[in-house]
Amino acid sequence: MSEQPVIETRENVFDTQSTWGVPLEDVRCPHCDWHYLIPKDDVPAQCPHCFQAELVPLGEAALHLPYQLPPERVLPFAVDAATVRQNVATFASGIPFAPRDLNVDALRARVRRFYFPMWLVDGDVNALWDAEVGFDYEVVSHRERYADGGGWATEEVRENRVRWEPRAGRLDRHYDNIAAPASEGHAAFERALGSYALADACPYDAAGMRDICVRLPDRAQSAAWPDAIPGFQQAAAADVRRASRADHIRRFRWSPEYTNLNWSLLLLPVYATYYLDDEQQPQPVFISGQSGRVSGARRASMQRAQRAALIIAVVALLLFLLGLILGVVGLMLPPLIVVGIVLAVLSFMGGVIGALIPIVRVSRFNRTKVRRE
Repeated sequence: MSEQPVIETRENVFDTQSTWGVPLEDVRCPHCDWHYLIPKDDVPAQCPHCFQAELVPLGEAALHLPYQLPPERVLPFAVDAATVRQNVATFASGIPFAPRDLNVDALRARVRRFYFPMWLVDGDVNALWDAEVGFDYEVVSHRERYADGGGWATEEVRENRVRWEPRAGRLDRHYDNIAAPASEGHAAFERALGSYALADACPYDAAGMRDICVRLPDRAQSAAWPDAIPGFQQAAAADVRRASRADHIRRFRWSPEYTNLNWSLLLLPVYATYYLDDEQQPQPVFISGQSGRVSGARRASMQRAQRAALIIAVVALLLFLLGLILGVVGLMLPPLIVVGIVLAVLSFMGGVIGALIPIVRVSRFNRTKVRRE
């Protein structure tokens, strides 16, 4: 493989009205250090990523941001409100003693929309290559089969096989919109919300920027370049397969040289919201704007578990006292002694075990979720 090419970045432009088509403001979250462009007339009170701090305008510091040009392509928000509501309800279900703030109405009321960035790179590739290409074909044979009561019969058997042949040649092609991560946290983002169907992206339209934040890249193009190379290779292998009129390709090797690289942005849609835990700390919840997949910290409420344990203990205590009273009364009415003793024993044991169950369930649930996260 050739050495990494020199990657040129377009001149930065800070007049968002003329470049993005809408007036935007550069801001930063002092808690998670995410940088955004946000509509000047709709500044969110909190960071839509961590919900832990107010966004701070950058002012002159925005001049040091590496990239602020508008995106080339944008994936539209494609999930309807009913799907979001259903998926959020599913996310909240199954949590023992969920926090009272973890409910569909509260989550929907706090929803913010933002875009997550990816790099797109166009470029010319010149390379020598070799590979094996495969052609599907069908083999017809016959076999004898004994049918119950009908004697031997011949049946036709068809098998699909692949014939592999070597090929080699030179490739000189231009490729557009090879994707690469523009954020250091892209891998975690993809694990949480799944992959996006990038083929559904549309050209950027300023009209779609109302009330939406845009996270700016924090990964340099030079750092993202190694992640773009496999995309070029896959595109080249697909071209070779089509040019060979083959059905399959394997062991594709090449020695590419890249020229005329041009970088731009692709924006991925995300819904962000949060709920408050027992300590009144925001727990972010993210929803893919394309698939509706939900991800976030699922926390059970120890406060609710303790309250349930207290109620169980109080009920058990009352039943225990009733058992003692029946035992005392049983001194005059002997049949009640047995009832009183049984009630006192069962209420005592049930109270101890029943009061522990909510606390143990919540503690175990939260420990398991923290380990997985």
